[in-house]
Amino acid sequence: MNWSLVVDRNAELFPDKECLVGLGKRVTWRQLKERVNSLAQGLLDLGLGSGDVISILLNNCLEYVEMTFAINKIGAIWLPLNYRLHAEEIQYILNNADAKALITEPEYVPLVDSSRGNLRAMKHYLLLGAEIRDGWIQYEGMIERHLGANPPNVEVGIDDLHRLAYTSGTTAHPKGVMLTYGNLYWKNIGHILLFGMTEADRTLVVGPLYHVGGMDLPGTGTLYCGGCLVILKRFDTKEVLKAIHNEKATNMWLSPAMTIMLFNEPTFKEYNVSSVRFIIDGGEKMPEALISKFKENFPTAWFADAYGLTETVSGDTFLAKDKMLHKIGSVGKPVAHLQVRIMDDDNNEMGPNELGEICLKGPKVFKGYWKNPTATEEALKSGWFHTEDIGKLDEEGFLYIMDRKKDMIISGGENIASPEVERVIYELPEVLEAAIIGIPHPKWLEIPKAYVVLMKGAKLSAEDIVQYCSKKLAKFKVPKEVEFIDSLPRTSSGKVLKRELRARSEQGAKKG
Repeated sequence: MNWSLVVDRNAELFPDKECLVGLGKRVTWRQLKERVNSLAQGLLDLGLGSGDVISILLNNCLEYVEMTFAINKIGAIWLPLNYRLHAEEIQYILNNADAKALITEPEYVPLVDSSRGNLRAMKHYLLLGAEIRDGWIQYEGMIERHLGANPPNVEVGIDDLHRLAYTSGTTAHPKGVMLTYGNLYWKNIGHILLFGMTEADRTLVVGPLYHVGGMDLPGTGTLYCGGCLVILKRFDTKEVLKAIHNEKATNMWLSPAMTIMLFNEPTFKEYNVSSVRFIIDGGEKMPEALISKFKENFPTAWFADAYGLTETVSGDTFLAKDKMLHKIGSVGKPVAHLQVRIMDDDNNEMGPNELGEICLKGPKVFKGYWKNPTATEEALKSGWFHTEDIGKLDEEGFLYIMDRKKDMIISGGENIASPEVERVIYELPEVLEAAIIGIPHPKWLEIPKAYVVLMKGAKLSAEDIVQYCSKKLAKFKVPKEVEFIDSLPRTSSGKVLKRELRARSEQGAKKG
């Protein structure tokens, strides 16, 4: 069951086939196997092994992938770190995870060094690049010293930890999500079956590899099949289009924010994007106006509007290609071996089109939260994973995401799902981004407030937005306040950080 066996298998089947491309490098399966073995032996020589947590703090790079295979090869658990976090946040995660080694690059050395004295379990620091620094092990030097090594793949079970991923912390302190080998393999099988993936697939990786979007949608499935990852360091609209054009990418994952930026790239029509057969969207509900625009820009591709979470290695439901417009607004039906149910607060199953909490069950659902039995019990009560997302299933079993449970606005006893209002605002051509939150009100308890980002050079007043919404929505759903801002605060996966918008609103109210 060891994930590293994927490298051995594909190095035998496709030794000279490219598996990793990007940042000026091209790596074949044979070369990847050699580097994975060398790195694994180096880690073993440092005294690292089964059950140890090894953290990765890097921008996207080809080495990121070889690290995940090598760490698992020795029976260790890899811990991806968000490079956008502050030093205190990284320190918390490393200590909570009892991480024993960290691999990073020169850009993040000051960030790591600022916490060195406070990392309780940390023993080894590895550094990418040619630079030699005191207190750091040179990554490439360690690989070169162990070329030709062939350590065994440590035997692991289906319930053993493959990865430890920390939640984005949109509503609370980050929790360590325990992802097992079984979770990964069942996720891969579900995606391979759904998308018909083969060794011919070339996945363009534009999201951060520390996130399930960048790594797993459908990256790990592509690697499983013997395909190739085309990796960009960061998301850039022109670089994305160049990579599709030059590398003939067949699929990719995009967050809604990335999709918006890509579609607004003035040079879009200058590139050949016909190689793309499917694009997975995730991280946040995609505005319906953008789904329609997708058909214009990628006329032959499948826009697979999706729903998923870190706790399930993501990619739980997908909207079928023939339903892209007929069921617009839905995120489709679950992948193989996954059940979806809508429940009320007492764990009773809801009927068609009734709102409730989205609950999931199947072998791709995580093992629990690291060192947090209380949170684990709460999330996995009644044998189902309670996502804290609000949604509904229609009469045909198609899932619709309405809101986060904690983001649902209750105004005068009426429930307001913020995406419902956001979708209307997105219909205005002047709008680039929009988010709705609930703010306190003495009579109605809460009222909706809109935060809006306009297109460059566009002009629109708050009254324009209110009037347009009034034509489309019930009166209680129409935003009572509108604030224009330069950009929406988002996580790396594209989710709007509504807690930051609520904090901004509270600060403004105090000043007022």
